Amino acid sequence: MSLIKILGIDLGKSSFHVIGRDFNDTPIFRKKFTRQKLIEYLTQLELCTIAFEACGGAHWLGRKCQTMGHTVRLIPPQYVKPYVKGNKNDFIDAEAISEAATRPNMRFVSVKTEEAQVISSIHKIRQGYVKERTACMSRIGALLLEFGISLPRGHATMKKLFNWLASQKVNFPSTLMEELLGLHEYYLELNKRITVKDNKLRQITEQNELGRLLKTIPGIGDKTASLCIANISAAADFKNGRNMAAWLGLVPRQYSTGGKPTLLGISKRGNKALRTLFVHCARSVLSKPDKTGKVFGDWLYDLRCKKPFNVATVALANKLARIAWAVIKTKKPFDVKQLQQNLQC
Repeated sequence: MSLIKILGIDLGKSSFHVIGRDFNDTPIFRKKFTRQKLIEYLTQLELCTIAFEACGGAHWLGRKCQTMGHTVRLIPPQYVKPYVKGNKNDFIDAEAISEAATRPNMRFVSVKTEEAQVISSIHKIRQGYVKERTACMSRIGALLLEFGISLPRGHATMKKLFNWLASQKVNFPSTLMEELLGLHEYYLELNKRITVKDNKLRQITEQNELGRLLKTIPGIGDKTASLCIANISAAADFKNGRNMAAWLGLVPRQYSTGGKPTLLGISKRGNKALRTLFVHCARSVLSKPDKTGKVFGDWLYDLRCKKPFNVATVALANKLARIAWAVIKTKKPFDVKQLQQNLQC
């Protein structure tokens, strides 16, 4: 039996600080490794529990440790912070990680597969292109405003920029037109790159069984389904659908004391990108209540009548997240009859 029961690792780009605890929960090992030396050490180490924060590079190292036979515990950084004692340094962080991993009610993150990480990377690259495109549109609008032209917002005008400028019958310096031409070409190139990423996500969803099941839920499309595949490793990570909705930040924040419950706005914790997509899904359903929203029956109609539009949107996003959890757990498509029975209860 190995003397080390839990190994806490503080991850870095090129240096890794390690604290080992024995079966009496006493720190007995303390050392700094390079990346290569750490892999060599873990390969020779007898099987134990290895814990580190769920941050950059954590899932890669987690898969490495699992192939060696070790038990991996990824901990959200916010749950490690309370165990940091005194001043902060890398060894103190490693000790806090090893201590947090011993707590019986600690919440852990499942290790992602390579496929899930690739899908997540595609989403991040696409989002980067979207931000660059928005910045490019803002630059074009700002340049034109300097010459007394207020460009209407939206892609409809931007795609036909020079036709719109011609209709304004305004003379611009030739050098300005050259700059606008370069910016507009960049804008069109970003549109093409975003379309390529959309096609990739659509192909991934169509080829994935779980992705096809998630798309049976009203309002959920390729982007939301593929990001669920990437970021939700298993339904078992959550006790129920409400826990997943809470992880997404789609439940009210609570500030209760003295036996008096106080509910505030949504917490906005957890995965921001996935929460945003679920809200967009809910908005698309509410935009067509007679079509996509029909499956929710009187529940959605009453909600829309009693609550403001944005409140109803978030409530429906919460409902969609719970349904998505049920689909992931049961591996069965969305059941309209089952939903209507649950809404009537």
